[in-house]
Amino acid sequence: MEAMLSAHADLSWMLAAFVFVLLMFPGLALYYGGMVGSRNVLNMMTMVLATLGITCVIYVLYGYGMVSGPSVGGWGIIGNPADYIGLGKYLSDDGSGGIQVLYIAAWFILFAAITVAIVASGAAGRMKFSAWLVFVPIWLTLVYFPVAHWIFAADGDGYQGGFLLNDIKVHDFAGGTAVHMNSGVAALALAMVLGARRRRAERPHNVPLALLGGGILWFGWFGFNGSCAGGSNFVTQFVILNTLLAGGAGMLGFAVIERLREGHVTSLGMMTGVIAGLVGITPSANTMTPVGALGVGLAASAVVAVFLSMKSKFKVDDTLDAFVVHGIGGIVGTLCIVLFASGSAPAGVTGILLGGGFDVVWRELAGIVITCTFSFVMTWLIAKALDKTIGLRVDEETEVVGLDSTIHAETAYEIPAAGVGHASGLSEAMLARMPAGAPGEKAPTA
Repeated sequence: MEAMLSAHADLSWMLAAFVFVLLMFPGLALYYGGMVGSRNVLNMMTMVLATLGITCVIYVLYGYGMVSGPSVGGWGIIGNPADYIGLGKYLSDDGSGGIQVLYIAAWFILFAAITVAIVASGAAGRMKFSAWLVFVPIWLTLVYFPVAHWIFAADGDGYQGGFLLNDIKVHDFAGGTAVHMNSGVAALALAMVLGARRRRAERPHNVPLALLGGGILWFGWFGFNGSCAGGSNFVTQFVILNTLLAGGAGMLGFAVIERLREGHVTSLGMMTGVIAGLVGITPSANTMTPVGALGVGLAASAVVAVFLSMKSKFKVDDTLDAFVVHGIGGIVGTLCIVLFASGSAPAGVTGILLGGGFDVVWRELAGIVITCTFSFVMTWLIAKALDKTIGLRVDEETEVVGLDSTIHAETAYEIPAAGVGHASGLSEAMLARMPAGAPGEKAPTA
């Protein structure tokens, strides 16, 4: 009876955590949508949300086996989907009252979808929506599924899991490699293939919207990290506390850097610091004491702030900074494990500054190098192939007018008539391209 009650408690927490993570999609849509120009906000949000629909389909068809199935040939490279196609063999209750394959599949769907949604940072305001719908399933299949298998698939009875987890023994609690480094580096590669926006200097059009989205992401992160403990237990409590602390420290760390560098503190900068701190604690949540979690948040946000201050010097237009915030932030979080992980934390990993051996150094560095190299090369090849075949980028006029009205035939806000406000900068030809009856149509003349 006690075991049954424990199983029900674990399942109850995991179902609640699932809802937390699901809310990260509208959160990311609002966060990204608020940071782009007003003519591309709906396109950005639609790109983020579309990833969830696509991932639901392909994960059930074959993705679950590629991530969680036994490695093909025992090499630890990619899982075998044969026993998991359509999940048809797992529709019966095993009577345990606990977590079963169907829930794990749903949980992994959200992790996969949020990863590719982050990649949209490198495409904001200039990528064809149709090309994005083709890019997403290809990238998931060729990039995310292999990397997720490497780090999430544990060895089982008589079969081999992923090589990063089981052979190299990389420590990554909740996805610093498969989610954050993977998506950040992929966003960089996609941005390089697409080229910079023609209106690169465009500022965030709605900071309160971005702050709301960032706050929802922070809320969802408690489910993201907390669910990786596998149930309702001490480790769950431990990593939830560390997630809170790293986010708060990240906020303050970015604010201090911004104040010293710019002479003022911005609300968007503080939220960027929160996200950087959360990214940093994702791989290290069960390796840090509470004080260590504060250090991770401060370190990740400080490094991200420094890199963002140099953004104008680079020609690559990763519009919403996924490479710096997620890619660099994920690397910093992993390096924090190397430096000051505490053996008294649940993972039992000790960093070199606290007396640990150098064994942890090469393992974590191998995870960083292998993940980042594979993700960049594969994403660049996928983007180049699609650009040569179907084309990735919209034409100049569509980009200048905005993707909301030209691709989706809608606008996020009412655009004033010609000669007033934002619309005054549009040419007659551009106004004529707007859908009939759309806000922003030329006012009739007497």
